[in-house]
Amino acid sequence: MAKGKTQQHNRFHYVRSQHLEQVAMLKAQMSDFTYSKHAHAEYSFGVTLAGRQDFFASGAFYRSQPGTVMVFNPGQVHDGHSGVDDPLQYRMLYIHPQQLEPLLSVAGVHHNRDFQVADVLINDPQLRQSILSLVQLFDQPDPDHFLQEAQLYQLAARIAQRYGQYSPDRVVRRIDSLLLQARDYIHAHLTDEISLEQISRQVNLSKYHFLRLFRQQFGMTPHQYIINCRVSRAREALEAGMALNDVVYRYGFTDLSHLNRRFKPIYGMTPRQYQQQLYHC
Repeated sequence: MAKGKTQQHNRFHYVRSQHLEQVAMLKAQMSDFTYSKHAHAEYSFGVTLAGRQDFFASGAFYRSQPGTVMVFNPGQVHDGHSGVDDPLQYRMLYIHPQQLEPLLSVAGVHHNRDFQVADVLINDPQLRQSILSLVQLFDQPDPDHFLQEAQLYQLAARIAQRYGQYSPDRVVRRIDSLLLQARDYIHAHLTDEISLEQISRQVNLSKYHFLRLFRQQFGMTPHQYIINCRVSRAREALEAGMALNDVVYRYGFTDLSHLNRRFKPIYGMTPRQYQQQLYHC
């Protein structure tokens, strides 16, 4: 009975944009599924349509009601589950920084690298409509390229309008700069065997001092962060059409079962199901 209920009430459908590079959309409905703690490489902009999504992010607990916009910055750790008996339904856009940040710059955000949206939950009808309008374009059999680009810019422009006074002062302090340097080192060596000692040495901190500071900054240990990044890279490789077995070993997973255990609690399906959905939808 529980298995049937899960199949009926937990549905996850991912779609990549045919025209916008590094932009994807998720249509989700869930009742008894719980996302494990994770973070995305992209900016995530979502709208709750029905039910309520409860989650932790940045050390605080949130409840997203219908009509509320949810925003997760790249690397922002969060989880999530349905907070009421009725099924949770929501839409989520995933936009890579390489795609969004140039648009933010055009829209008037001067310090656009590592840009952070200050709020996790936003009540903004204009931003909500921008997100949903772009989501709707994913459902069209032959979506208009120009219209998708225009709608993405409208989303970026609204973010710039709300948060254009963003100041990087709070992220350029020495310790934050060192942690961002460590983050970049991890990203550059994801396919290598890297240790806590190696990473901490890059920023001239003792490994345990570094461990404590990293966890405070990113909400997870360096090891958890590395695993999360490898899952994210594995997902990107699957989207690019790489063979599943190649993905497993390229990103340091011992076998397919190991990747499955890490992937499904984040994306709601196995890597094989994810790739099949993208190429057979």
